[in-house]
Amino acid sequence: MADPVHALARALQAAITAAFGAEHAAVDPSLRRSTHADYQANAAMALGKRLGRPPREVAAAIVAALQLDGICRKVEIAGPGFVNLTLEDAYLTRELAETAGGGRLGIAPAAQPETVIVDYSGPNAAKEMHVGHLRSTIIGDALARVLEALGHRVIRQNHLGDWGTPFGMLIEHMLDLGEAAASQELSVGDLDAFYRQARAKFDGDPAFAERSRRRVVRLQGGDEQTLALWRQLVRESTRYFESVYRRLGVTLTDADFAGESFYNPMLPDVLEELGQKGLARESEGALCVFPAGFTGKDGAPLPLIVRKQDGGYGYATTDLAAIRHRLTTVGARRIVYVVGAPQSQHFAMVFATAREAGWLAPPARAEHVAFGSVLGADKKMFKTRSGDTVKLSDLLDEATERASKVVREKNPELDAEAADAVARAVGVGAVKYADLSSDRIKDYVFDWDRMLAFEGNTAPYLMYAHARIRSIFRKAGVESPREAGIVLSEPAERALALELLRFGAVLEDVAATLEPHRLCGYLFELAGSFTTFYERCPVLRAESDEVRRSRLALCDLTAEVLAKGLGLLGIEAPERM
Repeated sequence: MADPVHALARALQAAITAAFGAEHAAVDPSLRRSTHADYQANAAMALGKRLGRPPREVAAAIVAALQLDGICRKVEIAGPGFVNLTLEDAYLTRELAETAGGGRLGIAPAAQPETVIVDYSGPNAAKEMHVGHLRSTIIGDALARVLEALGHRVIRQNHLGDWGTPFGMLIEHMLDLGEAAASQELSVGDLDAFYRQARAKFDGDPAFAERSRRRVVRLQGGDEQTLALWRQLVRESTRYFESVYRRLGVTLTDADFAGESFYNPMLPDVLEELGQKGLARESEGALCVFPAGFTGKDGAPLPLIVRKQDGGYGYATTDLAAIRHRLTTVGARRIVYVVGAPQSQHFAMVFATAREAGWLAPPARAEHVAFGSVLGADKKMFKTRSGDTVKLSDLLDEATERASKVVREKNPELDAEAADAVARAVGVGAVKYADLSSDRIKDYVFDWDRMLAFEGNTAPYLMYAHARIRSIFRKAGVESPREAGIVLSEPAERALALELLRFGAVLEDVAATLEPHRLCGYLFELAGSFTTFYERCPVLRAESDEVRRSRLALCDLTAEVLAKGLGLLGIEAPERM
């Protein structure tokens, strides 16, 4: 199945080429929905200016060369040069039937499937996940789901912070407590308290601080007792992370953890290769790479430090080892880093270095999926009333509690078990959708009332739209009429059909731009089109059995697309609400 826009765009580009030559083959047809037809093409405006000819004359030449038999029943020139296109009813119903019957809902497999690595979440071992981890985790998970749906081989990578100086003090604190007591304290999930205790001792006890520094040397030197304690610390941390991921409904598992420690053995080889290629040189006691095009405020070349003055390694070295491994060993052709916007320059320098080293070469590419911050009502970083960072587990608890009240008010007839399940789905879904529906590069204000509302562009609105459609079939006492032919006799039916046929193209757009809010916007528009259809076109009381079956089939397909779209965002679509 093809979105009508694809078919129309191909035909228009062929007509432009036939009318004006191959040098204009790449002209954008500039297609959009129209109130006067199904679609409107505005290409003649820009092309007329380029050719020095009246747009209406250009439009006439395009229309004369158009081959749309079987796709359009009417093609008209309007105004100064708009081309209005009305689709054949038979074409629309055929595409809808294929969408409904094929099982893929119009999602076409990628023409050239790739191995795509999506690097997201990245919490630090021995620290609890907080609201700052929310965006990377859910944006990355949505992108991984969409890319998989399009047929790409997706490898999830959770770049866990599990190595370095802090682990010296954490392991010493474990030894002070005793392994059994430390294990018990870690297992209850209050990682922040454990970390704060260790930090307080490090800052207030010089002897403990010295022991911690020596412990780091043992850890990096491969001391087996130290490594065993480190593994226990990481194991308890990852067990906690997995519990949060389950609650949040993301697809990361322990198999996806590839922390800093994984790349640690590779670092000397990375430095050796950078040196052999003339990219790394000494600067003020540190070993640095100076990728072209990056300068400081004084105009001097900006360094990417790959070995510090004390001989230690930093994030840059680990990130270079990671991109080298992903490209040369794993064979990734696309690497997506879902990391906050403040790291933009860092990743730009890492990517530039990888290109200069010859690791990152076409068709391979790396992309930084930058995002803004979560703000409180005061437009500052989202904090608790006491000023502490908001723990992700506490956020999910509050989301479920608030959603429970809303759900029970909305449908008091739900039994307790069903109400609890719906409350969890609505609460978590509301938090995720509020984030995903905003342009990721922008900051957004965390607002419980807005995100839990059953009106507007929210998860509860979309979830309720899906549940309401499913209730139609329960009221009718019928199964989904999958084999029914769809007849489009009313404008609202046609508008809904056109929205349904956009689904696959929207996912392709999300995969290309790495912007999940485009899928959210589409689902909101689809739900709005369905509401208009339902208000204007009686379903169960349709004028004939044929029309009733047709409208039930439209209802069923809408519910499936809503559920699939929400699922790709990592959000449940309950049957009842």
